[in-house]
Amino acid sequence: MTDSNGPRAGGFLLAMCILVGAVIGTVKGQPSIGVIAGTGVGVVVAVALWLRDRMRSPR
Repeated sequence: MTDSNGPRAGGFLLAMCILVGAVIGTVKGQPSIGVIAGTGVGVVVAVALWLRDRMRSPR
């Protein structure tokens, strides 16, 4: 039987945040700031997802 509540991967969310940040930054004329902001948001989301999975997993 497989475990349907396996760990989640935050890499996709991190990559999407970086790309969205770059697009928004480009629209506003500051692509580098957009990438940095997207990376920051992505890291926060990925760490939050990791912590949630860590607290859910049986010890």
